[in-house]
Amino acid sequence: MSFTLALVGRPNVGKSTLFNRLVGKRLALVDDQPGVTRDLREGAARLGDLRFTVIDTAGLEEVTDDSLQGRMRRLTERAVDMADICVFMIDARVGITPVDELFAEILRKRSAHVILVANKAEGRAGEEGALEAYALGLGDPIRVSAEHGEGMNELYAVLQPIADELEASTPDPVTDLDVMDDDEAEDEESYKPTREKPLQVAVVGRPNAGKSTLINKILGEDRLLTGPEAGITRDAISLTLDWQGTPMRIFDTAGMRKKAKVQEKLEKLSVSDGLRAVKFAEVVVVLLDADIPFEQQDLRIADLAEREGRAVVVAVNKWDLEENKQAKLAGLKEAFNRLLPQLKGAPLITVSARTGRGLDRLHDAILRAHDVWNRRVPTAALNRWLTGMLEAHPPPAPQGRRIKLRYMTQAKTRPPGFVVMCSHPDKMPASYTRYLVGGLREDFDMPGTPIRLTLRGQGGDNPYKGKREKRPGALGKHLNKKK
Repeated sequence: MSFTLALVGRPNVGKSTLFNRLVGKRLALVDDQPGVTRDLREGAARLGDLRFTVIDTAGLEEVTDDSLQGRMRRLTERAVDMADICVFMIDARVGITPVDELFAEILRKRSAHVILVANKAEGRAGEEGALEAYALGLGDPIRVSAEHGEGMNELYAVLQPIADELEASTPDPVTDLDVMDDDEAEDEESYKPTREKPLQVAVVGRPNAGKSTLINKILGEDRLLTGPEAGITRDAISLTLDWQGTPMRIFDTAGMRKKAKVQEKLEKLSVSDGLRAVKFAEVVVVLLDADIPFEQQDLRIADLAEREGRAVVVAVNKWDLEENKQAKLAGLKEAFNRLLPQLKGAPLITVSARTGRGLDRLHDAILRAHDVWNRRVPTAALNRWLTGMLEAHPPPAPQGRRIKLRYMTQAKTRPPGFVVMCSHPDKMPASYTRYLVGGLREDFDMPGTPIRLTLRGQGGDNPYKGKREKRPGALGKHLNKKK
């Protein structure tokens, strides 16, 4: 039985802690300071035999203007409208505040099913606040401790009869960061995106590059919080959609500043959450600002994605504001090839997150990068290619002994990984390895994707190499003398 449950309440009442408790993972960022959560985060929750979608929302505040808090409130109200059940949380240790009373009245009008939860009610400190909650007129409050897991049975007892009234209209959605296992990822026959295993795309970049705006334009709705302020996004939020017939899960990540500038604990958590999304993604879209492209931090982010072995697409945003587009594009391509040689041939796409221009090209580039990332080359073709490469440029001969490359095969995909059996692999210079990798990119049409090339020695040259000669003992010496 599936339904949607939204967690709402003032800032710092423990919504994200309860969210993590229900999904069974530490997906939402949790910190003592109020207002950590800003976007709507969805997850597949479990409580007893109930399976449902839970939505973590921003803290409700008494603002209605177009400020950051006002935009956060509108997102929360939207979650209330789309949810089947609302859990209204209060802080039992603080008690009922005028803001709680105001939003209790709003929830009574906007939601058909409201469950009142008094969090932080463990011990005597929360008794008085839990009793005060009766005054809100939302029924008996459920006393819980989201941090310690107390009161979950009572919450289940209230949810069960409501869940029985609701009809399951859609299958359970996929939760945040619920990615394929390594064994599944290695299954090359099933790499094509499906609804069960959508193509996982992470959008990364510096703060204020327009990541959330771009994803909203792809979705066709204002699902993520945006604005002129830098650093609005804190959590790595994932959204599942069907983009032009391709099932995808897109991760919106927090802007990544230089490590020296990241001082606050909360920003460190946000950046680590974004790095986690990069590790789980299949394709990483590095979003640049057209005004200041290829800053040092942009290069670090792109290099990180390459080192993690992810397919990379570079997108230049705010292209609608550029006047001299042809000259700018030529300069971008030159800088890309010069500053990121390890991603040579990766797609470079110009887009406008505000107007939606270039999204079709971005979609095609993502699919192309994903296809190359999963490419497999037959062993016979590889060894014919290797013979030609050796004839064109023989390997070096350190200390007068030429390194022999005997055999080559592809060991894995995602990203493509190749193994070359050779003599003296430890003496092979890095320049010759780069020569082989460059040839693989060009001859087998694998631009941009990370390529892993491993040199492995063969043990058949001299089976006695490295073994000390056994000297005869006293009896052996005596027998040798008799001979």
